[in-house]
Amino acid sequence: MKHNLSIIALAGSMLITGFSCLSSKKAQTESVEEKQIPVQTVVPDTFVLPQIPEIMKEPEERAGYLVMHYWDRFDFADRNLIRRPEITEQAFVDYINILGYVPKENADASLRYALQKAEADTMMYVHFTELFEKYLYDPNSPFRNEEYYLPVLQEVVNSPLLTEERRSRYGFQQEMARKNRVGESANDFTYTVSSGESFRLYDLKSEYTLLMFTNPGCSTCAAVTERLKESKELRDALSMNSPSRTMITILALSPDNDYAEWSAHLPEMPLQWIYAYDKSGEIMTKRLYDIRAFPSLYLLSKDKKVILKDTSIEAIESFFAVH
Repeated sequence: MKHNLSIIALAGSMLITGFSCLSSKKAQTESVEEKQIPVQTVVPDTFVLPQIPEIMKEPEERAGYLVMHYWDRFDFADRNLIRRPEITEQAFVDYINILGYVPKENADASLRYALQKAEADTMMYVHFTELFEKYLYDPNSPFRNEEYYLPVLQEVVNSPLLTEERRSRYGFQQEMARKNRVGESANDFTYTVSSGESFRLYDLKSEYTLLMFTNPGCSTCAAVTERLKESKELRDALSMNSPSRTMITILALSPDNDYAEWSAHLPEMPLQWIYAYDKSGEIMTKRLYDIRAFPSLYLLSKDKKVILKDTSIEAIESFFAVH
């Protein structure tokens, strides 16, 4: 689905300017502590942005109001809107986009509030849980964001509106999403190299560790490997490695313990990288990492704190361009 860029631009303008209405209807207003606060009336069969009170002038204040009241005029009781992705799903995509305008705690509160409003109808609630999973958790989603997804999971894992099967699935997702979060220590593991020697992740003495979970024979993994090899930012970082100090270590690791398949692809790997496999199979059996797609990239600090989780090449390059 394509973004409705005009809606996103309009929402942005609402944060900065005094424009406060997307609907052609004039909203009723009421006085609250001598301030004119719009009454957010539900508009049927469409999606309409909330009216931001004119008294709010600062962009941060307007952004907070917009994010918190984004769904106030949406009719969650109308099941027909589930079958209208050009309305409901498009509004959802735009919503995910504007969450970045506010602090994390405000975004979390908004996400929980959106689900509480969706409780007006069971089918709509299920639909919204599916949208959150599709856009915030699916590994192929450009909006994937586990930090936004976690407050959603906190709400849905015990929801009486969902079947036990769904709650169980979301419970598992919650368990995995809580692992290796940004700012926290990455789970340690043992890896084995071509010589047969085994080492632990935390034994690596490096300012940064780029950890790539890969799968031998995976065409996407091969393409990402080539992109990383050609990356100017990573080449520059690798050029700073010396006998006395290692700036970056790139560890390409297969979580599978199939030595024959792994070793067949050994000649394809750059000599400056560490190419290894999980001989014990502990990464998968102990669920140390939530590997939902290959390849999966993590950037770790010197003390193995997670800097970037399940990230993109672009984000890694941006990090090293700055640092």
